[in-house]
Amino acid sequence: MAISVQVRKGETLDKALRRLKKRLDREGVIHEARDRRYFEKPCAKRRREKKAAKFANYLRVRNEKM
Repeated sequence: MAISVQVRKGETLDKALRRLKKRLDREGVIHEARDRRYFEKPCAKRRREKKAAKFANYLRVRNEKM
């Protein structure tokens, strides 16, 4: 899973770095690395996922009513 960005002709390194960061963000690499930084107990992970699903369901129901 190698993600690379080719520096275009006449492009500054700052712009190429910005494109790389956007691609990493879209792929979810940065988010996954932050999640794996610390160990999370399985019960805490289930609790977090259940809470996120409950909130997503709440938003879906609220938007259907509108």
